[in-house]
Amino acid sequence: MDGDDTPYGKFALGLFKILDGPVTYVREKLVEPLQKNHSNKYYHRRYPRVKTIDQCEVGDPVCVYEAQEQYRRDKQVDSEIVKILRQRRMECEQWEGPDAKYKCKKLAEDYDQAAVNWFIKYGDIGANGNVIDAYMKQKHRLLWHRRNPDKTLI
Repeated sequence: MDGDDTPYGKFALGLFKILDGPVTYVREKLVEPLQKNHSNKYYHRRYPRVKTIDQCEVGDPVCVYEAQEQYRRDKQVDSEIVKILRQRRMECEQWEGPDAKYKCKKLAEDYDQAAVNWFIKYGDIGANGNVIDAYMKQKHRLLWHRRNPDKTLI
């Protein structure tokens, strides 16, 4: 015996169609066609890459401003990545307890590497550091490595 043949089954199916009909109609006729037009789903704004500070002409304030804004955005993104990795490491260590030393080793290594890379790029510049300061830091680091190939800074 099928559930739809009983009076209760017919009532339940009719009630379902009454409640579900408008929702299904709106979804199929309005929402899905609009989503097909906008297939690219980005949850953040995507900025086109601009020239870096070393590619800007001397006396071109617009290029310097664009490079500064890109540097600021890159620093924010890199800082958030380090923050997320730190949070994952702390959560893993809290969850695993005494076994965290070997169970969270990969997370700890990823976080340590990201923190070192962040410090190499942005460390010791200060809160008011700009793209020129970061470029000079990079230049000085490359010169130091060229003069001292057998040593490491960190």
